[in-house]
Amino acid sequence: MKIVVILPTYNERENIVLMIRALQEQFAAIPHDMHILVVDDNSPDGTADVVRAEAPAWPNLHMITGTKQGLGAAYIRGMKHAIEQLKADAVMEMDADFSHKPVDVPRLIAALDEGADFAIGSRYVPGGKIPDEWSFLRRMNSKWGNVFARYVAGMYMVRDCTAGFRAIRTSLLGKIDFDTLRVRGYAFQIALLHEAILNHAVVREVPVEFVDRTRGETKLGLSDIIEFMLNAWWIRFERSKTFLKFGVVGASGVAVNLVSFTVLMNMGLNKFIASPLAIEVSIITNFVLNNYWTFSQRDMNDRIHIRGLKFNMVSFVALAVSYSTFLLLSALDPSGIPQVHQAIGIVPATLINYFLNSYWTFKE
Repeated sequence: MKIVVILPTYNERENIVLMIRALQEQFAAIPHDMHILVVDDNSPDGTADVVRAEAPAWPNLHMITGTKQGLGAAYIRGMKHAIEQLKADAVMEMDADFSHKPVDVPRLIAALDEGADFAIGSRYVPGGKIPDEWSFLRRMNSKWGNVFARYVAGMYMVRDCTAGFRAIRTSLLGKIDFDTLRVRGYAFQIALLHEAILNHAVVREVPVEFVDRTRGETKLGLSDIIEFMLNAWWIRFERSKTFLKFGVVGASGVAVNLVSFTVLMNMGLNKFIASPLAIEVSIITNFVLNNYWTFSQRDMNDRIHIRGLKFNMVSFVALAVSYSTFLLLSALDPSGIPQVHQAIGIVPATLINYFLNSYWTFKE
């Protein structure tokens, strides 16, 4: 099997030659045709120059250059080159700054040998580790950023969705249209993983220790974080069939809610009593539709009456949010249209309903 380790670089002059030599040491013990592809974004510090100087010593060392467009753009450029020009059977994503240990490369490749299509060097499975010296804030940023990716993008079966240390079969990459990913920066990591899962890839997580760089500066910026968060939501809203079905059911629930609310008020009920009653009617219709349509493909162990109980418990939380919003708007705008206040209160309640029901009530 021909495997190409892709190293995207921007101002990594201090690290790149050391990384190349460290990888070559590991290659000696790997029973595959191993190559290195440096993808340099025209680094002003001369990274490409030192790679060119090192190249004569290693026939398996390759490099392509281009303008700086982000981590994801560099990986896409590198993967296309590895597949089309180097005829790779698998590629590896890896940082050039020693945040990912070269000694872990054989273990990720072993996961491919054992049948994986997509092997992840994971920090968040047993045996994985992040730096002890990280501050509480940085630990929470890393942990909850990953949780955000897992649950918002719907990849909760993977513990480390944001890892940048991976081994991937090119037969899998051939099923993915890179142009549709629409990401340039760090968000590429979750976008590619999501596409792999949609294509029924066998994903394995291999525990690794992530290490802080000791030379050079980190390239992760605020724009990368914003793109990452927006892309996670894009995946959820644009590509999740389950969420789209839930949205349709939610829309029908809105109609049931507002019609019931109007009917109850026309019957003479006070609006503060009609509001929670209308919400409860919509809860019942939403459960029936979600159970027999939205989540019908899931293999759920709970019996229907247990799911119904859970759904109602979640709905009470949503009811509290919706009704509190209704009361707040009514107090702030006493002369306003009650139906408008009721409709606005439905929005936060719907989001809470989806996440709690998807990951608890109708969990596989």
